[in-house]
Amino acid sequence: MTYEEFADSRLTALLRYAVMLTGDPHLAQDLVQETMVRVQLNWRRVTRADAPERYVRRMLTNQYLDWQRGSWVRRVLLRAEPDEAVVVRVDHAETTVERDQVWTWLARLPRRQRAALVLRYYEDLPDAEIAEVLGCAVGTVRSAISRALATLRAEFVEA
Repeated sequence: MTYEEFADSRLTALLRYAVMLTGDPHLAQDLVQETMVRVQLNWRRVTRADAPERYVRRMLTNQYLDWQRGSWVRRVLLRAEPDEAVVVRVDHAETTVERDQVWTWLARLPRRQRAALVLRYYEDLPDAEIAEVLGCAVGTVRSAISRALATLRAEFVEA
């Protein structure tokens, strides 16, 4: 597989993942662009990896965790797609307020905890793959997710 083929096939998924990490589509595009430049420069190393996509996702995650560029708009929404079979009248203003509140709570989490939650609940990865992406032990992943969920529960109770 060439770099161009990889970029064509995986760029959209990487961008979705980056949006969930950053909470901002524009920052996500910057993050993906910077990561893909590094991928292209290290393409031989990427292709030698057992799972190139996982290797690139780890590069993107590390780039996000290390990025020291200005202030971040830290907002993320983690929720399932609505069931199309159920028709419910919803107050859109209230939904927007709730969504913004969730983004605010998630923005307060440390980056590693936030990345672990995104990888678990948005990317649907098992603990072992999350540990590989974050470069830590499986127990550390479980601990980070547990602490993040405890923090979110406490925020929810206070609200």
